[in-house]
Amino acid sequence: MARSRGDALELAVLGLLSQAPMHGYELRKRVTSLLGWGRVLSYGSLYPCLRTMQQEGLITEDTTTEPPTARPSRRGKVVYKLTAEGKERFATLASAGGPSAWDDENFGVHFAFFGSISTENRLRILEGRRSRLEERLEGVRSTLARSRERLDSYTLELQRHGLESVEHEVRWLTELIDNERVDRQARAADGPQTITSSAGTVPPAAENRE
Repeated sequence: MARSRGDALELAVLGLLSQAPMHGYELRKRVTSLLGWGRVLSYGSLYPCLRTMQQEGLITEDTTTEPPTARPSRRGKVVYKLTAEGKERFATLASAGGPSAWDDENFGVHFAFFGSISTENRLRILEGRRSRLEERLEGVRSTLARSRERLDSYTLELQRHGLESVEHEVRWLTELIDNERVDRQARAADGPQTITSSAGTVPPAAENRE
């Protein structure tokens, strides 16, 4: 497995387990949906990842007892849970805003857990992804301009479709970035908020110390 895909898988597993404990079957379904259409996660990829995480102390497992059924010999399901170290690792991976977070392999998984990170980190990842796609657009447009006359109609149509898809994502990213900036400015304009309690109006810092 390529390292970028390994990073995406680790982030997906940790992020999902941060929401709730899961057994392997449910985890595989949820991770597959995060990794994107056309990418089916095999148990041969998932379970080695889970074993490595257990060895590193990021997750732990618990065997649940199945309710009585017509097959009493049926084994219990192993449920995977996040440890304190796993929560820290998830926070680190989710907040990482470097080039690996902008790649096709990783961006969607990072985006799925945007609610867990700060506005600044969201903006860093969104802007990095947009810059990466704008570079791709420039390359595709240049290639089309040079080879348009040599391409048959189907190849040309495929190139146009790819170009339109990237242009659409760039517009989507720009809208997200603008919204994040507006929200950040609105919070900054509001300034420090006071909290009203039975003892009167209390600054946030004082309330937190109680």
